[in-house]
Amino acid sequence: MGVPLESSSEMDAMDDSVDKVAVLLCTFNGDRFLEEQLTSIGKQKGVRVHVYASDDGSRDQTLHILNTYRGIWGEAGISLIRGPRSGFVANFFSLICSDIEADYFAYCDQDDVWDADKLSRAIAAISVEGGEKPVLYCARTRLITSAGSPLGLSPFFGRQPSFANALIQNIGSGNTMVLNCKARDLLRIAGPADVASHDWWTYLLISGAGGAVLYDSSPSVSYRQHSENLIGSNMTWSDRFARLNLALLGRNRAWNKRNLIALQKNSDILTPENLATLEQFSKAREGTLFSRLLALHRSGVYTQSFWGNLSLIVMTFLKKL
Repeated sequence: MGVPLESSSEMDAMDDSVDKVAVLLCTFNGDRFLEEQLTSIGKQKGVRVHVYASDDGSRDQTLHILNTYRGIWGEAGISLIRGPRSGFVANFFSLICSDIEADYFAYCDQDDVWDADKLSRAIAAISVEGGEKPVLYCARTRLITSAGSPLGLSPFFGRQPSFANALIQNIGSGNTMVLNCKARDLLRIAGPADVASHDWWTYLLISGAGGAVLYDSSPSVSYRQHSENLIGSNMTWSDRFARLNLALLGRNRAWNKRNLIALQKNSDILTPENLATLEQFSKAREGTLFSRLLALHRSGVYTQSFWGNLSLIVMTFLKKL
């Protein structure tokens, strides 16, 4: 195995005038691509990076790779944590809801490649919003094969991010997400939730609380597509038909139910307007066909595409929402 050339000092680790970013990395048997991911993190410019690597019981060379990087970056660059061993969602929650201190927080997968300005660009966008409200940054991704060859870009989302969109769709891949302290504090207040994905929950909670959600159409992450991906892209028609089939089988309805229960438990965090949207969306899932369609219209929920909104009506008609 090779080792990175960057040291913790080259990541601006000792410059207190530079923003500190807690990179929340969850690992599990990730030795195939982990070194390339860590090396790209080590090349981040204009920030102090501290990687918090929570491992869920890897049996390959993952821990050896992490310890090698810790030997080079030092304690200021990387911390190793024993994960909860209850799946990737619980692992991410164990990090974002912990007592880690930083100026910004970034989710991190174990198999991507980050551009050198990924974090600094996100922070620049967040800073425009000021520090008084929760802010979530997310972005489009550059899709690559296992070998690193380009496949294209993830879908472009042109409509405004909002709670009404978040209720039915996640536009932010977790590997692109960066949060300010206010946003992280909201997630800590809510605590770990029984939801399908940590990144979708992050979009739901921050938008529901009235925070700002920033979507960047320019990618700064190369998102690797391979057989071990837990959640891949939605680029080809075969991908879309597969997801439609899963929706017809009830997967999306089950996910929505879990999200709704988690949101209702944290209703005090939501704005009055978004609480009303949540109530109407809940009604759109039950009752007579007419009452469901009426509640769907009143809720104002929407997806980012024409076909998505058409499928939303179909799913409501079939009681699969």
